Amino acid sequence: MKFVGEITDPIHKYIRFTELEKKIIDSKVFQRLRRIKQLAGAHLVYPAAQHSRFEHSLGTMHLAGLAGEHLFSIGVLDKESIQELRVAALLHDIGHGPFSHLFEEALKATSNKNHESIGAEIICKTELSDILSGFGYSPSVISEISFGNSKVKFKNEIISGSLSSDLMDYLPRDGFFTGVEYGKVDYNRIINSFRVTNNGSLALDISSFYSFESMIISRYEMFRAVYFHKTVRSAEVMLLHSLLLSSEILNLSKISLTDYLKLTDDSILLKISSSPNNEMAKEMVSNYLDRKLLKCVYERFVRKRDNFTKLNRDKIEELRLKIARLSNIDEKKIFLDTYGISLVPLAPNKQEMKSILLVSEDEFFKQPVSNLPLVNSITGYLDMIRVYTNHKDRKKIANISKNVLDKELPEK
Repeated sequence: MKFVGEITDPIHKYIRFTELEKKIIDSKVFQRLRRIKQLAGAHLVYPAAQHSRFEHSLGTMHLAGLAGEHLFSIGVLDKESIQELRVAALLHDIGHGPFSHLFEEALKATSNKNHESIGAEIICKTELSDILSGFGYSPSVISEISFGNSKVKFKNEIISGSLSSDLMDYLPRDGFFTGVEYGKVDYNRIINSFRVTNNGSLALDISSFYSFESMIISRYEMFRAVYFHKTVRSAEVMLLHSLLLSSEILNLSKISLTDYLKLTDDSILLKISSSPNNEMAKEMVSNYLDRKLLKCVYERFVRKRDNFTKLNRDKIEELRLKIARLSNIDEKKIFLDTYGISLVPLAPNKQEMKSILLVSEDEFFKQPVSNLPLVNSITGYLDMIRVYTNHKDRKKIANISKNVLDKELPEK
């Protein structure tokens, strides 16, 4: 590969790019990522968290390139495949909509699309397809690697999963811009310990296991301190409800690719704010912009999924209305927020990680997570349920929320 320039970056210092990568970065569809915040509403709690999907994508490409160069040095990968990996990493978030994963929550409620299916369309049906083809790369192959569908397992694992360049970029980047101290990752040590098994799976030299363990724990701490922060989530609840109330205006259920690519954080706020007959959504957007956020009056974290998984959208709405009725308060003033994540990163096939492949003295072996005390202590799912309101009678709502929801949820 021949690099034609470099970008200064606060996390990786310098990110070099090839002519192909420059063409992609300069394209209109990729430049859109500058206008999509990485952490949606987190800047209202952590003011410097203004970074975007654009620089995260550059960082992910950089780390995928380091992984590719290492695998080339040990004879696993050819030079051409390094460029392929880098481009797939560069485009792994190309399908994100405004406010990143928050918009995906709205899409999930109104359609069967997600940022990966939309990303595949963007790679194969826009100017990106012409750019890739012009340099001799297959858009469909790049799309498969970007979204974990390649037949070559380790290529999927370098882009997403517990050893991914995605994870190794967003943790230190989000930690840096929020100012918290949890996102430290020794990614050079981890990447230079990569090995590949005979069946094409990615493994880690046992000498770097503690660096891996530290990264997984950092991710857990970032979810508790940043991603699940109750005030961060308050801002996101307001945005999410504004999106859902505006779903017909925004045409979320059947939005075309052309219209989707016009959406950015600012454009969608402007669109909601200027829509007629959408007063509640407009009020929430206005309050969001003025940082007049909802207050959390009930919070519960659940590690046992048995009952929590029964809280589908209909059940959540039933509980919200029950809290409103018993409180004798307008149901429009009460918001029930549920959210859950796997406490360890999911594999590219979206299954929970049950083990990690390690290598010691050229011998590969699976180490079950149950044999890793620190990692095992945070396995499973962390599910959260909160009640938010802007009503003055918060104490009453808090007491009734506790009475209603404590009966519905499993023990902590």
